[in-house]
Amino acid sequence: MSRIPRPFTAALSTLALTAAGLTLATGTAHAQTCSQGYLPLPDPSCQPGAYNSDVTQSTIDTTICVSGWTATVRPSSSYTTALKKTQIIEYGYTDTSTSDYEEDHFVPLELGGSPKSALNLWPEPQYGTKTAANKDTVENKLKKAVCAGTITLSQARTHIVSDWTTALSDLGLS
Repeated sequence: MSRIPRPFTAALSTLALTAAGLTLATGTAHAQTCSQGYLPLPDPSCQPGAYNSDVTQSTIDTTICVSGWTATVRPSSSYTTALKKTQIIEYGYTDTSTSDYEEDHFVPLELGGSPKSALNLWPEPQYGTKTAANKDTVENKLKKAVCAGTITLSQARTHIVSDWTTALSDLGLS
């Protein structure tokens, strides 16, 4: 009985797993559970956003509007890097270099997003026309408007989650 060469068998297995929506990583198969179809936003079924219960409209003057406050709640890079590696697989990104993604808070810490919830953290690509750097600018302008009383915390959160790329113009802040 003839044997099929291992490289050929491995290639066929990988092809079958890919066709089934699975990816092979570190010797185990993982389901691609999150869609890239929402970019530059995360897949809402994977990362709908989550809030820090300590941040409300009535606490903004002692939380997000205090310079340096986000540093007090920001998770460690060891935590976010481990989560980023897992989520890169979940999103099925072909580029698996962690340096090409920012493990981004969908609802930013500047607007009282949950610091460590996997529902609020996702691997946002650093490439493309609407990147993590672009979102950072929007986050900072929204925080400034919230702290100035121009908009409410709820308005800022709602607009960043619905579509951060249009949040400023939708709120008349661009």
